Amino acid sequence: MADLKKASDGKADGRPADEAAAEETAAPEPRQRSVQVVMLALMITMLLAMLDNLIVGTAMPTIVGDLGGLEHLSWVVTAYTLATAASTPIWGKLGDMYGRKGIFLTSIVVFLVGSVLSGMAQDMGQLIGFRAIQGLGAGGLMVGVMAIIGDLVPPRERGKYQGMMAGVMAIAMIGGPLVGGTITDHLGWRWSFYINLPLGAVALAMVTAVLHLPDKERPKAKVDYLGAGLLTLGITAIVLVTTWGGSEYAWGSAVIMELIAIGVVALVGFLFVETKAAEPIMPLHIFRNRNFTLMSVIGFMSGFVMFGAVLFLPLYQQSVQGASATNSGLLLLPMLLSMMVVSLFAGRVTTTSGKYKIFPIIGSVLMVGGLFLLSLMDTGTTRFTSGVYMAVLGAGMGFLMQITMLVAQNSVELKDMGVASSATTLFRTLGSSFGVAIMGALFTGRVQDEMMARGGGGATARSAQLDAASLAKLPDAVREAYQFAVSSGTHIAFLVGACVGVIPLVAAVFVKEVPLRGAGPEAKAEPSDQAPADAKQTETV
Repeated sequence: MADLKKASDGKADGRPADEAAAEETAAPEPRQRSVQVVMLALMITMLLAMLDNLIVGTAMPTIVGDLGGLEHLSWVVTAYTLATAASTPIWGKLGDMYGRKGIFLTSIVVFLVGSVLSGMAQDMGQLIGFRAIQGLGAGGLMVGVMAIIGDLVPPRERGKYQGMMAGVMAIAMIGGPLVGGTITDHLGWRWSFYINLPLGAVALAMVTAVLHLPDKERPKAKVDYLGAGLLTLGITAIVLVTTWGGSEYAWGSAVIMELIAIGVVALVGFLFVETKAAEPIMPLHIFRNRNFTLMSVIGFMSGFVMFGAVLFLPLYQQSVQGASATNSGLLLLPMLLSMMVVSLFAGRVTTTSGKYKIFPIIGSVLMVGGLFLLSLMDTGTTRFTSGVYMAVLGAGMGFLMQITMLVAQNSVELKDMGVASSATTLFRTLGSSFGVAIMGALFTGRVQDEMMARGGGGATARSAQLDAASLAKLPDAVREAYQFAVSSGTHIAFLVGACVGVIPLVAAVFVKEVPLRGAGPEAKAEPSDQAPADAKQTETV
């Protein structure tokens, strides 16, 4: 314990070499096998969370074809991501207060219940509501995995398990659209939700059987429900503004103005409450670190772009290029393979060299370039050309994915690791919610405007609901008009995405390359506060 205390006390001046050795010694070699078994269970749960949106994204044209409601298309994803965003910090705090294992298992059960209900939906309104329930459970999945890994694996050893996480990400990214397309074509879109059940059952059984977390003192303060409520209200109001503004209601309408006012007041109130709460949902002091704030911005914008691309590329491929749901999943492979390869490369180089600043810069440049190229697609773009464009975007996302969480966690003290993981996950989820809402509103508005401008076939085309089989039954003139409208919609969506992508590029330029295993001057705390917490956690793992 003396060595551990010495290691923690040394953080004020930059962590010395013997602290890293103390952390490594704290995880005895005989524990490695048991930790690997637990990691397998956690990776299955992570796969469950990551597969869902990718499978559903591929199935969306067919879902709209069955249930109708093209104008509500973006809300199927927005409801899920909004509920995930609102619940993520609450799941994290509940895990801190009442034990991670029980709360983690509860989040899996809620997710599975939402999956069953979504598969049973009879109209678009029900599907949106049930997706919100599913999103509530999803909020606890990823933050639970990251927090449990933080409890079990000391910082020095986390690099050993990045390969497992990258592998799961690759399986989800590549397998999700393919599985979603295959299920949609052969079993029906409802099985894109039911497929979660067997995977979830395996995750529940394995986590219950093999996860044994060390007992530790938990905070006695109450959950910051007021802060969580204000944050939820603010997020909901702002997302409604981005979803309804310019489509359901005029931007200057009373409804939009009221929502803006509610959102601003709620978020200002949230900031005030967080400065007074004993155990705030999101401690504001973590944003004093420049790198953490910049990574939050980059993560938000990456989520904005990534989920928009995953949603609208299959729509374009099926409606304009005539691909089936299965083929549209396969046609996403250039982006997903490029993302996987680059992510693995960036993660390995960062772990071995400790250098990372160049990767967010390169990734942002490629992301902007890929989105601009995708905005150039029209009704005559070949699948090969669109595949090249997607590969450029995938490479950009690959440089960004691993780095944002790594740098964010490196930017805070060990006692704030769970908060950093939760906040980073929240901002990425918020970004995806905003991206789908804004790009979805722009896409739908442009499609409807183009169809109205091209004659009386607009309603007929919208009732055909995007999928290739239904479009094939339309008169040639109506089908061609609709394909032009969809390509025009994707053009505006991706062009806006390219403009948004400039923001993380600017943010990446200002990242300071702090040594990965050092606390550094920007992350230091009072030694009297930091030493006991660090020593205690190092001892328990």
